[in-house]
Amino acid sequence: MEQGDSPVEEGSSASSPERDGPMAGESISKSSIRSMPRVNKFDTFDVEAGRNSLGHNEGLSWVMITKLAVQSIGVVYGDLGTSPLYVLPGIFPNGIKDNEDILGALSLIFYAIVIIFMLKYVWIVLSANDHGDGGTFALYSLICRYAKTSLIPNQQKEDREISNYRLQLPDRRQKRASMVKSWLENSIQAKYFLLFTTMLGTSMVIGDGILTPCISVLSAVGGIKMAASSLTDNTVMWISVGILVFLFSIQRFGTHRVGYTFAPILSLWFVSIALIGIFNFVNHDPGVIKAVNPAYIIAYFKRNHKEAWISLGGVILCLTGSEALFADLGHFYIRSIQISSCGLVFPAIVLAYFGQASYLRKHPEGVSTAFYSSMPKPVYWPMFVLAVLAAIIASQSLISAAFAIVKQSVALGCFPRVKVIHTSNKVEGQIYIPEINAFLMVACVGVTLGFKNTLQMGNAYGIAVGSVFVITSFFLIIVMIMIWKTRIIYILAYIMTIGVIELAFLSSVLYKFMDGGFLPLIFSFLMVIVMFVWFYGYRKKYYYELDNKVSADELIKVASSTNIRRVPGLALLYSELVPGITPMFTHYVANVPALHSVLVFVTIKSLPISHVSLQERFLFVRLEPHDLAIYRCVVRYGYRDVGMEHGVFEGLLVSQLKEFIEKVELDFDRHPTKAEPGDQDGIRRDRGLVDDALKNGGITYLMGESELVAVKGSTLADRVMINCLFAWLKSFVRQQDQVFMIPRKRLLKVGVTYEIS
Repeated sequence: MEQGDSPVEEGSSASSPERDGPMAGESISKSSIRSMPRVNKFDTFDVEAGRNSLGHNEGLSWVMITKLAVQSIGVVYGDLGTSPLYVLPGIFPNGIKDNEDILGALSLIFYAIVIIFMLKYVWIVLSANDHGDGGTFALYSLICRYAKTSLIPNQQKEDREISNYRLQLPDRRQKRASMVKSWLENSIQAKYFLLFTTMLGTSMVIGDGILTPCISVLSAVGGIKMAASSLTDNTVMWISVGILVFLFSIQRFGTHRVGYTFAPILSLWFVSIALIGIFNFVNHDPGVIKAVNPAYIIAYFKRNHKEAWISLGGVILCLTGSEALFADLGHFYIRSIQISSCGLVFPAIVLAYFGQASYLRKHPEGVSTAFYSSMPKPVYWPMFVLAVLAAIIASQSLISAAFAIVKQSVALGCFPRVKVIHTSNKVEGQIYIPEINAFLMVACVGVTLGFKNTLQMGNAYGIAVGSVFVITSFFLIIVMIMIWKTRIIYILAYIMTIGVIELAFLSSVLYKFMDGGFLPLIFSFLMVIVMFVWFYGYRKKYYYELDNKVSADELIKVASSTNIRRVPGLALLYSELVPGITPMFTHYVANVPALHSVLVFVTIKSLPISHVSLQERFLFVRLEPHDLAIYRCVVRYGYRDVGMEHGVFEGLLVSQLKEFIEKVELDFDRHPTKAEPGDQDGIRRDRGLVDDALKNGGITYLMGESELVAVKGSTLADRVMINCLFAWLKSFVRQQDQVFMIPRKRLLKVGVTYEIS
C-alpha cells in the first residue's frame, strides 16, 4: 500500500489508540489546528483549488490529465469495450436472412455510437456535471440547487454563499427558465415525480452493475467452446461464477489500484480488437465502409419492418457502459475522459464492428459467435485470455458507478446509511462500499445461475440501459431549459434526434419484457421501494422535529432556570434539524437537569452540491442572551465530502468557534453585527469560557436515539411504512454516532420516541 494512501472509512476512526486527536481538557490554538498533519487525510481536496464548472482543476497539468486519461481506460470503458462480444448475435438471434441486413445493422451500430455515446455523453452530458461529479443524483442536485424542489425544508440563504453552490448562468431566455422553475417549485406532484425519477434512474444504474458482469463474463468465457466443444453450458456458467466472485473480492483494494492494474490490459484489448478489425476489413469485404451512409438504415427497415424494430434491442447493447462514463466522472476529469474516448475507445470499437461485419458478409453462418469466428486462428488463445480479462474489467465501470451513486443517495437522505470507505487521499471520489459490493456479488451469481446464457440476459440488459438513457435525457432537458437557458431550437433538435432515438431503443427492448426483460424492472421496483421508504421515514422525522422545535423563549427559560445546573465542559448536541432546536433538548433536560458551561447545537447538513470547502463548512449563530454561552453550528457537507475523524473535527470546530467569537456575532434572527473595539472585554470573556470548558470538562457529545412510531389513528399506509418497513430498514443500518464518527466513550445518548402523524 502506498504511503499516505490508506483507506479511510466514513464512520470510524483511523487514528492511533494512543493519540486520536486533542484530549478533552486541552486548549486548542489556531496554530495547532493549522499544523494538524492529518487534515488532508480526510478532506484531500478541501485544501486545494476549487473546480470549475467543467469538472476539472484549472491548474491541473497536462501530465496529470493524461495520466488520468490512461487510468480511466481501466475503469470507465470496460463495458463499452467488450460489447463486440455479444452485439451482433443479439441483433441476429435467428441468423442473417439477407446479406444486405449486415450493412443496415452496421450502420445502426455506427450512428448509435456516434450520436449517443460520443455526441450525447462525451460532449454534452459530461458538461452537465455538478462540480466534477456525474450521475443521476448529480443532475438532480443541480436542479434542486437552482429551484426549491427539495422535499426537506432545510434550505438556508447562507448556503448560497458557498462557492460551489453558486451557479454562473447566462442571463438570456429567462422567461422560459422561470416558467419551468416556478412549475417545479409550486407543484408537489412535480417534486415527487422528480425524486421518483431520480430514484428509478439510480436503481437502473445499480441494475446495470449486476447485469454487466454477468453478460460480459459469460460472453467471454463462452468463446472457449469453439476450441473445446465438449464443454457444456453448465461448465461455462460455473467458470463465470468463479470469475465473478474473484472480481468482487478485489474491490476493497480501491478504484485507483484497480484502474492502474487494469488500464494496460484494457488498452491492449482496444488495440487488439482494432487491429483484428482492420485485418478482417481488408481481407474479407472492404465494401462494408458503405454503412456510413444512413440510407442503409432506411433500406434495412423497409425490408424487415417489425423485425428491424425488434433488432434495435440488440443494437442498444453496443452502448452499454455509456451511463457509467457519466456516473464515474467523479473518479476522473472531463478532459481525461474526452481524450481517452476520442483517442482510443471510439476508433477501436468502430473498427471492431466494421471488421466483424466484413467477415459476416462472406460467412453469415458465423453470426452467433461473430467475435470469435471472425478472429484469425493464430491469435485465438491470446485473444480468448484477453477477452476474459477485459470482461472482468468491463464489470468494474458499473461497480464503481454503483458505489458512487449510492454514496450520493446516502448523503441526500435517499438511501439507508451504509459504510463508505475512501480508498485514496490522492484522487477524490474513489470509494468502496462493502454492503453494496456483497449485494452486487450475490445478485450477479444469482442472475448467472438463473439465465445461464447471454440471450435473455441481453434482453434484461437492454431495458436497464434504455431506461437510464431516457431518464438522463429528461434531466438534461430540464438543465438545458432552466439552468443553461439553451436556445429553444437546440433543445428541440436534441429531443427530435437523440430523444427520439432513445425512445425507439426503449420501445424495442420493452417488447422483450417476458423474455428476461422483466428482471431489471423488478429489481428497480424493489430498490425504489427501499429508497422511498427510507426517504419517507427520514422526511417524517424531520417534519416532526420541525413542528415541535424548541422556541427561543423556551430555550432561554430552560437554560436560565435555577433548577438547571451548569457543569464544566463543552457539549456538542447533535441533530439533523436545521431551522431551530431539536425537541430532544427538552427531553434531555427533563431527565438530566444539567447543562455544560458551553453548549453547541450541532446540525449535520448535506447540501445538494458535491463539495464544501473547510473554510465554508462551519456556520455559527450565537443564541441570546450571551451570558448563557449557547451556540448553534450548522456543519455543511457535500455529497462527495469525506467525513472527518472526531479529533480533527473537534479541533476545527473549536478553532472556528473562537474565530466566530472574535470577528462576527449573529443574533438569533441572524443579523450580522461587527465586534467593536469596546467589545474586547466580552470577546476575552467568551473565549475564556470556551478555554475553561475544554480545560475543566473537555468535550462531551449528546445525541438522541429516536424511534418513530405512527400515532394512534394513523392510516394503514402510515402504520405499515413507519412501524414496519422503516423500522425494519433502520435495524439494519449504521447508527448516527457511527456516521458522525463520535467517540463512544464521550457520548451520551438520549432515547426518545416520536409519534408520527
